[in-house]
Amino acid sequence: MIISIWRYSHLILAVSSFVFILIASVTGVILAFEPVSYQLSDYKVEGSDQVLLMDAFEKIQTHYDEVFNLSVDENGLVSVSAIDKEGNMGDFYINPTTGEQLGVVEDQQPLFEFVTSLHRSLFLKGFGRFFIGLSALCLLLIAITGVVLIIKRQQGIKHFFSKIINENFYQYYHVYMGRLALIPILIISLTGTYLFLQRFSVIPESTAVQYDIDYEALSEIPTVPPGQFESFNNMKLGELRVLEFPFSPDVEDYYVLELKDRELLVNQYTGEVIDQTVYPFVNIISELSLILHTGRGNIWWALILGLSSLGLPFFIYSGFVMTFKRRASKIKNSLQKADCKYIILVGSETGTTIPFAMQLHQQLLENGQSSYITEMNRYERFESMEHLIVLTSTYGHGEAPVNASNFIKLFKDYTPEKAFSFSVLGFGSLAYPDFCQFAKEVDLELGMHPLSKRKMELQTVNNRSWESFRQWARQLSQVDNLSLQVPAKNPVDLKPKKVQGFKIISKTKAEDSPDDTFIIELSNPSNKIKSGDLLGIYPPNEHERLYSIALINGNIIISVKRHELGVCSNYLNNLKVGNTLAGCLVKNKNFHLPAKSKKVIMVATGTGIAPYLGMINNGYAGDLHLYWGARNESSYEIYKPFVDQALVNKKLQRFIPAYSRSGGAKLYVQHLLEKDAHLLAQTLKGRGIIMLCGSIAMQREVTNVLEQICVAHNGKKLSYYQNNGQLKMDCY
Repeated sequence: MIISIWRYSHLILAVSSFVFILIASVTGVILAFEPVSYQLSDYKVEGSDQVLLMDAFEKIQTHYDEVFNLSVDENGLVSVSAIDKEGNMGDFYINPTTGEQLGVVEDQQPLFEFVTSLHRSLFLKGFGRFFIGLSALCLLLIAITGVVLIIKRQQGIKHFFSKIINENFYQYYHVYMGRLALIPILIISLTGTYLFLQRFSVIPESTAVQYDIDYEALSEIPTVPPGQFESFNNMKLGELRVLEFPFSPDVEDYYVLELKDRELLVNQYTGEVIDQTVYPFVNIISELSLILHTGRGNIWWALILGLSSLGLPFFIYSGFVMTFKRRASKIKNSLQKADCKYIILVGSETGTTIPFAMQLHQQLLENGQSSYITEMNRYERFESMEHLIVLTSTYGHGEAPVNASNFIKLFKDYTPEKAFSFSVLGFGSLAYPDFCQFAKEVDLELGMHPLSKRKMELQTVNNRSWESFRQWARQLSQVDNLSLQVPAKNPVDLKPKKVQGFKIISKTKAEDSPDDTFIIELSNPSNKIKSGDLLGIYPPNEHERLYSIALINGNIIISVKRHELGVCSNYLNNLKVGNTLAGCLVKNKNFHLPAKSKKVIMVATGTGIAPYLGMINNGYAGDLHLYWGARNESSYEIYKPFVDQALVNKKLQRFIPAYSRSGGAKLYVQHLLEKDAHLLAQTLKGRGIIMLCGSIAMQREVTNVLEQICVAHNGKKLSYYQNNGQLKMDCY
């Protein structure tokens, strides 16, 4: 409930102020270039901030008949208000090291003047300033609520900058760019809010400096040339804002030195400091707020402000896209809940779990079953329920997602009164320590009910794996005597891709292998792929199938296991050398061999060895260890030339096979990893990499073993290393 309050607050603030924030951000981007233009102008003299006031004073006296003041603005440009030798009066930019006039001080450029007015007040004066100021306050609150949501999502403030799980483009970059721009946006909104509150006298405004001068004590003796004034000798232009010259030769007129933090009154004859006043704290804060808000005086800060302002329209757009997608995933039913024996409950924080639940719901309906789907927080006592199916994600520290926060309480309040079976499928990411924790709690709660029967053991889906979901649906089909035909790919993810022709250079036959496995070597039309990338193949009149590739001697190698009724595997097996097949290359950058790690542990089963064949033969500076699981020794024959060559060339340090049907006790790769626990623990501790490629079932068993090894030997959870990028997985 608390997280929903933060999210709704974040949304309401954005909705109520997005027009004003959008205007302020676009104008802010333009205004960020104003201080940049001053910093890069010809009037900017490098090193002028280090020039002594005494030297600058002497130089300008020789170039001008009369000087009224000497100024140094926030951008470091030095100017005088004076009458020159030709009798021209005006404001001039000067070179303080020579006194030379560089140009006339001009008014603000028309573009920046226009944009400044729009940025400050929307051309509505005080009324517009109120709304712009209020939008700055809203932006500050949006940033704060956004920080809370990120902390919650990343499972604590210490994981604030940890790896973000990429659920979709807008969600990922909304969080990623939000973290990058967080500090500048907080500063922009905080200073904007401060200036707004000060403008409307909610907080104290800057106050005028008050002096206490004893005019009768002023003296013209001893007379000292201004160039020898102690206050001028010790002062650099970098400390100066304005030096006002006396209006007359009367001793009652004096030099006024306005510095960054104080003002001094200096006797024009003796150089004595008549009085000095430190600026009130409110004046300093006001000045600092203005500089931080505008970027004046620092080209890099101005550019950062501009880039951050440029990011605000993206945050607005991506935030609304996520909101609309969440609302678009509203659940619809064609049957009455009282008539349905299948009840599907879905728990999702961002709405990404709902398409999986809807796919299951649709498949049940197509199988002639009565199915009703709803959010977990809408649970009640369903009269005809025979099988309760729960698909839920986990949020934060193992907590319920926003639409499932009340489920356990509701289940206890409206406990079923007749026998029912149940199945729970958890969605999450192994990058989080509390992987699918809420699903585990739901499964435990349902299992304790005296009338319940667990139809299927709890299963989990890592990183929204559609293949894991398909496997679970197949099992559900078997236990319930259904025919659930979940498509090979998530319909939401289907996108048109660039199809190319790949010529077959060589291949083996499935019939020549004891386990119906064969290898195809293909031409490579691209020079931008690596081992570990994917090849999408399109059998005639069928959807895309993805295969992990090895890149060896410039050609593509894939390994395929033929299935008796497999459309794609039989299609590939029947192709001949010289034939061309249609396919597309898909980048898989999260499964490339790392460039710098000193040690890499590669784990695979069956055809999952394919990408490693390229990795171990393309040269690598670190140590490579390959664990591989198969049925028996004969399964190894088609891969033996690749592995033996890498061993002979010392590109592969160790090859450790596990055979499950070689006549003795069944041996799987996870058993080998348990035996070499110390090696794996030291590899992770030394910032090495572990890579997994193969079946989802293998992934589940291996990650369980790795979790145990990490905790027992290193005192850390596996998620710690995955967040460090030390666990790479490509399982199907």
